[in-house]
Amino acid sequence: MDINFEYYKIFYYVAKYENITRAAAALGSNQPNVTRVMKLLESQLGCRLFIREARGIRLTEEGERLYSHVEIAYRHLMNAQEEIGGPAILGGGSVEIGTTETALHLFLLDALHTFRQRYPEVKIKIHNHTTPETVRQLTGGRVDFAVITMPYELPATVSGFPVLDFEEILVGGMRYQDLCKTSLQLKDIRKYPWIGLGRESATYALYKNFFIQHGVDFEPDMEVETSDLMLPLVENNFGIGFVPEKLAAPLIEEGKLVQIPIDSDIPGRSIQLVSDRGRGKNFAADTLYKYLKNFSQESILV
Repeated sequence: MDINFEYYKIFYYVAKYENITRAAAALGSNQPNVTRVMKLLESQLGCRLFIREARGIRLTEEGERLYSHVEIAYRHLMNAQEEIGGPAILGGGSVEIGTTETALHLFLLDALHTFRQRYPEVKIKIHNHTTPETVRQLTGGRVDFAVITMPYELPATVSGFPVLDFEEILVGGMRYQDLCKTSLQLKDIRKYPWIGLGRESATYALYKNFFIQHGVDFEPDMEVETSDLMLPLVENNFGIGFVPEKLAAPLIEEGKLVQIPIDSDIPGRSIQLVSDRGRGKNFAADTLYKYLKNFSQESILV
């Protein structure tokens, strides 16, 4: 069966926008033509790809599977086009980055600020997930590279470059200020509500193992999906939790949080820039990737 690449290009836009009219506008076509092509593709594949709904269209299970492949292929083609164009098209290039909330706030925001000043035309899209999900997006070809929170066991197909080391501390709201007087033993943490990241995060696995190594095994009383939700909950006395020292410091100075000393060394953490060994980057993505590596080295020297 011959492959009509134009059919798949149109399918990509319809699936992306979940709306035939919007897809037609993006393609510079018209709605009847897009609808006709989608019917031809469904006939060619022998399955239904879309379900029409009041607000647009929805992919069927077969449509979802097809889109997962077409999206990656389309991205590779765009990357190749930008890579071949080289510096001449950097101004109009685009980059998709996967990152964790912690990596975003501790490293990526500062670095992107200066990059944008130098390359204002580059389009940047940021996908915010846990470390495991971000790595899955990277290996699946959905992002150009990623900035993640470690420790985490990377697959063999991924290479990592450390850009920042950071420490975490145990903190609580002002209701827990009496805990500042003496070092808290790990087994005593179970006496207080503990707020932690969800089971899908690398942070959850880190602290789960940390407690087990010290003979303590218990679960968070409250789980959050991203680290930026931790501080408001802790500040409002929902419980105590481990957070990056740099993010907690301003709130401690303002008297909204207290640092709770413990009798064990908290595991050190880092942020790494990671990329897929077997996949090249378009020129814009490669430029930003190298910029972030250099930015981390310059930060160390300052």
